Amino acid sequence: MTPRFAAVLPDLAPWRTSRDFRLLWVQGLITYLGSVMALIALPLQIKELTGSPLAVGAMGAVELVPLVVFGLYGGALADAVDRRKVIVLTEAGLGLLAVLLLLNALLPRPMLWPLYVVAAGVAALAGLQRPALDSLLARIVPHEQLPAAAALNALRWQAGAIAGPALAGLVVAYAGNVPAYATTVGCFLVSVLMCRLLSPMPPVEHAAKPSLRGIIEGARHAWSRPVLLGTYAVDLAAMFFAFPNTIFPFLADELDADWALGLMYSAGAVGSLLVSLTSGWASRTQRHGLLVVFGAAGWGLAMAAAGWTSNIWLVLVCLGLAGAGDMVSGLGRSTIWNQTIPDRLRGRLAGIEVLSYSVGPQLGQVRAGAMAGWTGARPAIWSGGLACVAAVGLLTAALPSLVRYDARTDPDALRRAGASTATTPGQEGAAVER
Repeated sequence: MTPRFAAVLPDLAPWRTSRDFRLLWVQGLITYLGSVMALIALPLQIKELTGSPLAVGAMGAVELVPLVVFGLYGGALADAVDRRKVIVLTEAGLGLLAVLLLLNALLPRPMLWPLYVVAAGVAALAGLQRPALDSLLARIVPHEQLPAAAALNALRWQAGAIAGPALAGLVVAYAGNVPAYATTVGCFLVSVLMCRLLSPMPPVEHAAKPSLRGIIEGARHAWSRPVLLGTYAVDLAAMFFAFPNTIFPFLADELDADWALGLMYSAGAVGSLLVSLTSGWASRTQRHGLLVVFGAAGWGLAMAAAGWTSNIWLVLVCLGLAGAGDMVSGLGRSTIWNQTIPDRLRGRLAGIEVLSYSVGPQLGQVRAGAMAGWTGARPAIWSGGLACVAAVGLLTAALPSLVRYDARTDPDALRRAGASTATTPGQEGAAVER
């Protein structure tokens, strides 16, 4: 293998050096493969029961409040208790909700309202879990390996996002919702067992109990850092305007390409995968704010093109390009977060991160579903893509420090690097960063 070729391959250092990283990587892949079955079966089941784009898009509205409330509380909880316990208990709860979906699907006439109840419950548990899960990365791998770890985590997601939707589309189309939900239950059972093998992740010394004051402290820290604020705002805008996944079943109908529904869901992951497989450059990049901005703008342009064209193969190509842009932006966001946020606030800031990359898609579902019911799926997609590009441009002008971010000179990044070298991975909980 030539040195030039090896330089673009993913950096496997986090996989080699951290047992907990390997466990989380495999567990996350299993969880995603199971979850995607339900994520595709659920909107299709609502579509079958109602035939309404608005009813499908309403999932986002149902999920929004639980996600906001429990996401913020989950961030404070992650800073105050053992993060492993939070992950295990919430993963078990998600598995129980999958059981409820399975039981409802087994009824002679499945009911509609339990689908919305489960969707709200999943949002609540995900809001509790994600801050604890996301805040582990900076503890279990060395500071200098954070970009490589972010790329490997993205590679894991992409592997599931390519295989999962394609497989789920076939399972739902040819076997029905019951096998899809049963697969979800089985995957969560395995995932819970793997989460129990993680090392304990206690809070920092003298950590405060979860409280509104603690949540406000985290929010003030984020508000006082324009770079962090920019990462949240850009991602929120991109997802709100240009996240049309919930109306893919209706786009497939308009293009007379029902056979391509699973491919639509997985096309974005193919584009992301291509970026990850050549992500060796990420470990040598220092201007991560530029990645956030250009990646989000590329996502919007590609989504606009996907909505504009009527050729199914061009649609799939555009969705792949959108996934590549989202991956570039995501690498930038994840690296900035882990490079600059002190461990004592990591959970609370992770809660805000959950809102930035989860609330946007939920609101985006509502926007896309409502607009598709009025104009059709294609106009809802291309207009949202153009609005995304405009919003990213305005935010970049309003928060120029995001574009100027450089890990070699940013004070928070330098301070975080110094704290990381003072402790070994897995022991940072004993150090309080000032």
